[in-house]
Amino acid sequence: MYQINDNYQKLPGSYLFSTIGKKVAAYSEANPDKKIIRLGIGDVTQPLAPAIIEALHKAVDEMGNAETFHGYAPDLGYEFLRSAIAKNDYQARGCEIGIDEIFVSDGAKSDSANIQELFALNNRIAVCDPVYPVYVDSNVMAGRTGTYDTKTETWSNVIYMPCTAENNFVPEFPKETPDIIYLCLPNNPTGTTLTKDQLQKWVDYANEKGAVIIYDAAYEAYISEDNVPHTIYECDGAKTCAIELRSFSKNAGFTGVRLGFTVVPKELKCGDVSLNAMWARRHGTKFNGAPYIVQRAGEAVYSEAGKAQLKEQVAYYMRNASTIKNGLKDAGYTVFGGVNAPYIWLKTPDNMTSWQFFDHLLEDANVVGTPGSGFGPSGEGYFRLTAFGTYENTLAALERFKTL
Repeated sequence: MYQINDNYQKLPGSYLFSTIGKKVAAYSEANPDKKIIRLGIGDVTQPLAPAIIEALHKAVDEMGNAETFHGYAPDLGYEFLRSAIAKNDYQARGCEIGIDEIFVSDGAKSDSANIQELFALNNRIAVCDPVYPVYVDSNVMAGRTGTYDTKTETWSNVIYMPCTAENNFVPEFPKETPDIIYLCLPNNPTGTTLTKDQLQKWVDYANEKGAVIIYDAAYEAYISEDNVPHTIYECDGAKTCAIELRSFSKNAGFTGVRLGFTVVPKELKCGDVSLNAMWARRHGTKFNGAPYIVQRAGEAVYSEAGKAQLKEQVAYYMRNASTIKNGLKDAGYTVFGGVNAPYIWLKTPDNMTSWQFFDHLLEDANVVGTPGSGFGPSGEGYFRLTAFGTYENTLAALERFKTL
């Protein structure tokens, strides 16, 4: 008789955002007259930029003509997109990343879950706490995290790096030595980030300990401060210790289009084994490439028109972030983030737990956010709001907050 992967049975409950979706659906069914404002899941609301739509239409027309039809994409992605990425995201910032170090995918979420396949099961991972749930959950599924303690809501073989108001949400080097270090900067969920000097210390640490950093830079387009790096490869020595994950979802509104990429430098090796070659082998075996029309849309992100239009779109969301942050401060809340990321991280009032505040907000204000405890034990007592709603809904949500 066949057997299942028992590691899946170790996962506590369902995926965080699935749980939220079920709770909101149940409330909506019971209260059909209530208009709910959703500031929970980090999904964009603005339409695709005109330059991207134009590229999509052109590519669709090409697919309808035998002479310009495209089938399977190249393993790493089309050269026109990888060249645009290398030039604009890396070479323009003084980082020498070659196109054969860039692997185009269908999104950073997939890559952040799949990248752990390169590593042995006895590797120990270190994660910021709170953290994007996929990093831990994918390692649970692989069987790398040990046993789950329901009291502390922690895994025995995971090294947690608390990021709290007391340390300005900056992770500190752990007492135990990790093999794999997950860093998401600007951070999801706290909306905070590191300076270049702070990130350089992590690169030096990883190289010293022989660890690898999985660097999620999905929100780099929202960075506004000059001393915050847009890529880990701005730090000396990063190419020998870091893999970078990137997404088109938040910088270009591709949440429903799906496109991302991962950078694995050729200098990154475990002994004599190239992680670049390993990821290329994995990519070629398990992935058939992002669609041609989507990759052409991705190329348009780097056109002059695309850059200008997306700069306006990012500014739109960051106006929302500033509006939420300042409005909540005026209402007496303690808030963080909203400067280099489209997330607001607020302390729950009146010593409410994260889920108590979720229910209170849903039932009494008809606003949806994300409980901080869903991101890890250090997230308890905090709550995440996104700036990806419309400006009108953002203002309306703030008015409802004031009535609580």
